[in-house]
Amino acid sequence: MRFNLVEVASFVIIISGLSLASSIVVPFLLAVFIAIIVYPILEMMSKIHINRFFAFIILIGICGSGLWFLGNVIAGAIVQFSTDLPLYKAKIDIFIDNLIIYAKDQADIDISNNLLSFINLDKLIITTSNLLLQTGSLVTQSFLVFLLLAFILFESQIFKQKVEYFAIKDPSALHIANTFISNLKRYLAIKTISSIATGVIVWGFLILFDVPHALLWAVLAFILNYIPTIGSIIAAIPALLVSLAVNDISTTLWLTLIYLVVNISIGNFIEPRFLGKGLGISTLVVILSLLFWGFIFGIGGMFLAVPLTMSIKIALDANPRTKFISILLSN
Repeated sequence: MRFNLVEVASFVIIISGLSLASSIVVPFLLAVFIAIIVYPILEMMSKIHINRFFAFIILIGICGSGLWFLGNVIAGAIVQFSTDLPLYKAKIDIFIDNLIIYAKDQADIDISNNLLSFINLDKLIITTSNLLLQTGSLVTQSFLVFLLLAFILFESQIFKQKVEYFAIKDPSALHIANTFISNLKRYLAIKTISSIATGVIVWGFLILFDVPHALLWAVLAFILNYIPTIGSIIAAIPALLVSLAVNDISTTLWLTLIYLVVNISIGNFIEPRFLGKGLGISTLVVILSLLFWGFIFGIGGMFLAVPLTMSIKIALDANPRTKFISILLSN
């Protein structure tokens, strides 16, 4: 019993330490996962006889440009959105007042108390602003992510040699590492493609319906799509609020329907078709992992929830003493 208490205390201390160090840990983990995605490109360029150093420079240039673009788009758009926010709030207040008057005139029903208690506009706007600020702060760490990514890719060949050296003594270690990297690469690659598709489709329809800050909402849809299950829903809320402020109710309802169709078709049909059951994590575990890693690392933890849970599951699966926990996590 004493040993168990020591284990629990150690676990709590480690979790607390990770939470306190989240400003360093999250960028490092993001850099590691980005490196896993782009490393095959570095290998491919080396195979077609491009000097490895020049291949490294090209790849780092592309990654740096992408991170710089995301950072600038989000930072600039958040400033503009914050400036326009009071205007949007005033227009939504007018819409709610008109809706209350319409219900009173047409059906002699007073919905003011129920509607205002159900739609707490101030709280919703504060939550939306906080979401944008947290996402923006995550992206503004892109310079640190870029530096860490550069060092990881620069030493990738050395790390590969170290893994191969340890594999001579323990062949199972290489199998575990290859399984983890293969599953993670597949997950991140498919998630990236589906996120790009989601962002592009959303951007096109937002432009079509003349919704302000369309690029911001499209980038937000792209980024938050990495958060399983709830990310796409969260990304839709600010865009729909702005649409409600500048367009009529029918346009906003059409836009809501489009968001639902895009997210359901990509998230529930296309992604599972390509991912299959290779990740081996149940839906309930995904939801719980979002809560757990989100509690520790904030919004950054939600982005990393699935890769981190996959890592832990594979590590637990490798040890006979903890294999039963891995089975509990599986689908």
